[in-house]
Amino acid sequence: MAEKLGVYICGGCDIGANLDVDALAEFAQNGKHSAVVKVSKANPVLCSPEGRAAIEADIAEHELDGVVCCACSPRVKWDVFGFGKTQVERVNLREHCVWSFQDDKKMPGQMEVIAKDYINMGISKLTKSNVPDPELPETVKTILVMGGGFTGLNAAKNAAGLGYDVVLVEKADNLGGKAVNFRKSFPLAYPYDQTQETGLEALIAEVTGNAKIKVFTGTTVKTIEGAPGNYSLTLSSGDTMEIGSVVLATGWVPGDAHYLAPLGYGKIKDVVTTAEFETMASHDGVKRPSDGKAPQTVCFICDPGKFLEGVSYEAGAVCEPVEDLPEETKAEGEEGEEEEDSFVYPDKESAKHLAYSSELTSLVALKQANYVADDGGVAYILYDHMMVPGINEQYYKAAQDNPAVMLSKADVVEVKENGGSVVVVAKNTLLGDSVEIVADMVVLPTAMVPTTAADPTINLVYRQGPAFPDLELFDGFADSNYVCFPYETRRTGVYAAGAVRQPMGLGLAREDAAGAVLKAVQCIESANHGVAVHPRSGDLSYPVFNFMRCTQCKRCTEECPFGALDDDEKGTPKPNPSRCRRCGTCMGACPERVISFDNYNIDQIGSAIKEVKVPDTLEEGGPRIIVLACENDAYPALDMAAMRGKGWSPYVRFLPVRCLGSVNAIWVADAMSKGVDGVMMLGCKYGDDYQCHFMKGSELCSRRKENIAESLGRLGVEPERVEQYELSIDEYDKVPSMIADFVDNITNNFGPNPFKGY
Repeated sequence: MAEKLGVYICGGCDIGANLDVDALAEFAQNGKHSAVVKVSKANPVLCSPEGRAAIEADIAEHELDGVVCCACSPRVKWDVFGFGKTQVERVNLREHCVWSFQDDKKMPGQMEVIAKDYINMGISKLTKSNVPDPELPETVKTILVMGGGFTGLNAAKNAAGLGYDVVLVEKADNLGGKAVNFRKSFPLAYPYDQTQETGLEALIAEVTGNAKIKVFTGTTVKTIEGAPGNYSLTLSSGDTMEIGSVVLATGWVPGDAHYLAPLGYGKIKDVVTTAEFETMASHDGVKRPSDGKAPQTVCFICDPGKFLEGVSYEAGAVCEPVEDLPEETKAEGEEGEEEEDSFVYPDKESAKHLAYSSELTSLVALKQANYVADDGGVAYILYDHMMVPGINEQYYKAAQDNPAVMLSKADVVEVKENGGSVVVVAKNTLLGDSVEIVADMVVLPTAMVPTTAADPTINLVYRQGPAFPDLELFDGFADSNYVCFPYETRRTGVYAAGAVRQPMGLGLAREDAAGAVLKAVQCIESANHGVAVHPRSGDLSYPVFNFMRCTQCKRCTEECPFGALDDDEKGTPKPNPSRCRRCGTCMGACPERVISFDNYNIDQIGSAIKEVKVPDTLEEGGPRIIVLACENDAYPALDMAAMRGKGWSPYVRFLPVRCLGSVNAIWVADAMSKGVDGVMMLGCKYGDDYQCHFMKGSELCSRRKENIAESLGRLGVEPERVEQYELSIDEYDKVPSMIADFVDNITNNFGPNPFKGY
């Protein structure tokens, strides 16, 4: 633990203009922590070269093992305030004191009280912190690529190009995946206005001819055991090998097309899906299923979602039965007998995946309309929204200039059969208020469903099971955080690429493969250096267990969002440091408080809470509110609010936590026993609006809060004194009102904590 500290108070960025920084330096030197504070100084601009040099000189002269920098937010200038192996604690006097201070005229002088509390909290945290001593395992620099389609082939090629050995596993007998059935691709290169060859054959040849890539076809993954950097892989072929990380590129499957039955699919033979149309086009040419003749007019319906929204899915509401529906999808009558004239539409989830695929449905329709035009026919494209983002606008404009392609916004009303042709009835079109298009064939879009939606299993040998958990949160897609950490999955070391991550064409899949490979490489190198991957990239700490007090309750293993903990033969938690992302969820889960991190632990945060000076009565200094703010969304939102001139009550004190999942109930107990009047927990959103960087942290905290409420109730303390709030990083403007409402509720409706003054 840090025992020789230097405390430095910055006077820049309005701090010196609002606080007596010299007095604060003296306070730190001669206050309750005087035994460990060896140096305490004020500096006009602490982040200046001169300020940094002064700290470095003191570290050398006084052999300081810890530095408390009281200046700006720890989210900025972290590179400036880094001093090698000397531990650093950042105290946020700028954003959380000076810039956000709201004075209370009834109790003047609160800004100085806030600053002193934060300085004491910072010193206390550093005295409870150790320099992490990570494990440094020897890692295997081999990447497993699961899936030999276009994405997987590009991933293997990229990984080999970076000097890594690759094991490419494809369950089919041949490489190429869905792209084998592509006649062409929409634009992949300049000038982005024409269909292009996929280049699949050349790509396959390049991969199979690369000495660093070992290809297995007709093979599946039997087991993946171990942890990032040191996995043991067993294949269905019986081959075994060591790998360091995994790129998951297993692709997509077509959604249940019977969802499109209201548009004639399954009832009218010449109504097909784009997937079926593409297969025909790439092999023997497009033929009408009804008579085997080449169509002269083809109508493409891009996004039928608006039409399908109005369809009732109750039995008998829309269509006559489709003969080839699975038996389990047919409706039953009151007596349990099958109705002959009605059915329940299957797989309503296809609606979601069709919506997610909407960008692709527009581009695929343009591509396939070009096939029709190239073959001497005429194509109609009806759309609600033509989605061609970015450079693909060039492709859309080229189609507009093609006399054989007619595009129109339209609301499809009906698809029916008439005299051997298919008639599409539409209204609100560019061709007229209501039109009927007579076509030889009608093509409906295909929903791209990730393979993990049907089977999330990748045969991991983890205590938590062989699959990705909770994929229903992401509608089956393996990527678990599109916005902040693309390619990330719920299993550290496994990175998703291509359509298993989100619907995409070949161009994006090629880029995706490169991105996922870079993540896989980063993971291996991070494991080799004993540091964490995203979102705490570079963190040297990892969970430390006091197994002497472990009761084997299994809470840590069950609640870990990333499967970092297995069980040993006695049922005791077995850590896998390179799987861990350092969120601290296990620490928050442990009722015996036997899990900690060297630089983030139960005692550290509990001690910091106890450093807050709590007046014996509200009249002496107002209430005290502790705000535990997650470092990923809530804390940045607080900073941004302060930067924009927003302010809040002078009676709150903020403590950053790695994740609300790391919040242990003892911290709330510490706060309440000290007389703190309320505890706010600010974290990421969960549920349908999930944004948690550590997957389940906010949700788990919410569950634990119910237990906290019961405990407070038994003590005679109102459970409403502890509340959890959800906040996204861009909702900084809501922070002041959240805080104000909570403080007002505590002071006006509940009054002082009954333990105040004890």
